[in-house]
Amino acid sequence: MIYLLAAIVVALILAFVFSQRSGKGEKENVELPDDCCGAHEVCETDTLLSASDKAEYFEDEELDSYKEKDASDYSEEEIEEFREVLFTLKEKEVAAWLRSLQLRQINPPNIIREEALMIVADLRGVLD
Repeated sequence: MIYLLAAIVVALILAFVFSQRSGKGEKENVELPDDCCGAHEVCETDTLLSASDKAEYFEDEELDSYKEKDASDYSEEEIEEFREVLFTLKEKEVAAWLRSLQLRQINPPNIIREEALMIVADLRGVLD
């Protein structure tokens, strides 16, 4: 009985360890959905593995009014609303912000997404 219990515990531990390690260091060719924030490649290890499915707000509740708006349909004034939020974030929060927008079904303007991705990529370059 004790051996069976020990075997089950070991099996659970091994399953947990291998599930945590699977995919690390390996790139898969996965087709991303249209509503992807575009930060998938650069933010996956930073936020997606530890993130819950609950959106985090960065004092940007006003951006919820842009839910499901096409990324290419923003006016200059609307783009500035996103830029204002982006520039108030700490660099290490940018990937999480993009993930939050994705969970909230907000497509940031193309230029803002590009700026945010550059910040995340630069930060990752420093950390690597």
